[in-house]
Amino acid sequence: MVKVYAIDGVTPAVDPSAFVHPSAVLIGDVVIGPDCYIGPCASIRADFGRFVMGKGSNFQDNCTAHCFSGGDVIIGENCNVGHGAVLHGSVLHDRVLVGMNAVVMDGAEIHDHALVAALAFVPAAMEIPENVIAAGAPAKVLRDLTDQEKQWMKDGNRDYLNLTTRCHESLEETEALTAIDGEEPRLKIEGSKPLYQSREEG
Repeated sequence: MVKVYAIDGVTPAVDPSAFVHPSAVLIGDVVIGPDCYIGPCASIRADFGRFVMGKGSNFQDNCTAHCFSGGDVIIGENCNVGHGAVLHGSVLHDRVLVGMNAVVMDGAEIHDHALVAALAFVPAAMEIPENVIAAGAPAKVLRDLTDQEKQWMKDGNRDYLNLTTRCHESLEETEALTAIDGEEPRLKIEGSKPLYQSREEG
């Protein structure tokens, strides 16, 4: 069972079509919309302010969301929040990608179709415009996104929409096998590739 906690009488709300991994923790004023994916060990603490996640977004393994008193963490539709990222009192508009282990601080606002690179640190109150890539610590806008990069972000989001369906249909807790037959990979999943491979392939 997902670890869901009410605080001060406020209980998290999760749309039935969303998937929340059983190891994730949801506390307080959490609202997770349709077709969302919440990964293993994600921590969503809405004990000082709201956490709202729009349709089709994902919040991957070990991600953390929190805010100061009176703040909010708002995630728009079809956003990807990569493994280990931290959102603290910040707003993501639609189709945003926050890379692995990035940190987005209080009052920061990331506009539509922006990409925050892995390991970036977006300082408090920074505004990142739409259709750009931002990277570094502190983050700086590097350039506009290419059409290929936008498509890559869209493909990655589709992978997580598919994963949400797969988890509902087949994810189950079980015992590990002690051995397997053969050396071939046992999962053959069609999906997106790392960005560097997409660039190499044109």
